[in-house]
Amino acid sequence: MAVQKVQELSPALWAYLGDSLYELYIRENLIQEFSTSNTGQLHQEAIKYVRAEAQARIVRFLATQLTDEEQEVLRRGRNQKSGQIPHHTDAVTYRYSTAWESLLGYLYLTGRSERMKELMAAGFNYLKTVGQERGEDPGGEEGGNKR
Repeated sequence: MAVQKVQELSPALWAYLGDSLYELYIRENLIQEFSTSNTGQLHQEAIKYVRAEAQARIVRFLATQLTDEEQEVLRRGRNQKSGQIPHHTDAVTYRYSTAWESLLGYLYLTGRSERMKELMAAGFNYLKTVGQERGEDPGGEEGGNKR
């Protein structure tokens, strides 16, 4: 899709798509890493990466590595009115996680899947590393599943 056409879409639509893209990326990676686990265990592991707190941590980590255009997409996604904020997270965390999903959807729709995958890999590896160093789950102790 042409960049101009994508820019005319609501950031909520970018996030709608980005949410599923990120979930798929995480699930694929967890299947590769934990191929002998059952689906219940895989689901519990996936939650650690896809919940709002984890996504907000990725945004903070990657902020200085993004282009000006990507920063603008994040800003638009973060400022998107999203209706009701889930009760298991705070508004700021939820907005940052929506910004992350918006960026992923935007990159995909503009044909920049390689950049999208690069950012997802960097975020995934960051969460794994931080979680291992701190002896905690990758998404951090507070927050919850965005869903």
